[in-house]
Amino acid sequence: MKKILIVGGTGTIGKAVAEKLLTRHEIIVASHNHGDIQVDAIDKTSIEHMYKAVGKIDAVIITIGYIHFAPLMEMKDELYQIGLRNKLMSQVNLVLYGLKYVNDYGSFTLTSGILNRDPVRGGSSASMVNGALDSFTKAAAIEMPRGIRINTVSPTVLTESVERFGSCFLGFETVSAMQVANAYVKSIEGAQTGQIYVVE
Repeated sequence: MKKILIVGGTGTIGKAVAEKLLTRHEIIVASHNHGDIQVDAIDKTSIEHMYKAVGKIDAVIITIGYIHFAPLMEMKDELYQIGLRNKLMSQVNLVLYGLKYVNDYGSFTLTSGILNRDPVRGGSSASMVNGALDSFTKAAAIEMPRGIRINTVSPTVLTESVERFGSCFLGFETVSAMQVANAYVKSIEGAQTGQIYVVE
């Protein structure tokens, strides 16, 4: 049995991942306002406090990240910064600050998305951030200490999110949150590292 921290565990994907893993592992859910412990993932002090409160763990799953969608001609530096802070650097910092709390041969699993492979109008920030997360995963994997692994799950649009985001993803096939959750299980319970698990 592993002790697993899910940051963003109250969201659609996070809940599905928790459900998949709960029968075999100890699950701790972290989110901004709810869950077992609260964390503001864009605040490095909050991240450190969360890890100190949780203590030693075997795996961290990160399913967070807000990004601003707008046409390219309307995008400005501060609008790109939303995605850079909320999705990219929040996940990177959760890895950097979490390294000393993750046990030997533990793992991190991040979340990117389809748009760096298959962009849409208004999604330049999402494409940029997702690509950066995928690249960070591959690069970080070759430097991870103590046998720690790192992978990223990169899903297409969720079936559960079509009503909210479907107009941005016309013609895209969807996948359920439970289908996506299988990739996190593979990352946690498998042996691979530096992988981008595409779920489409």
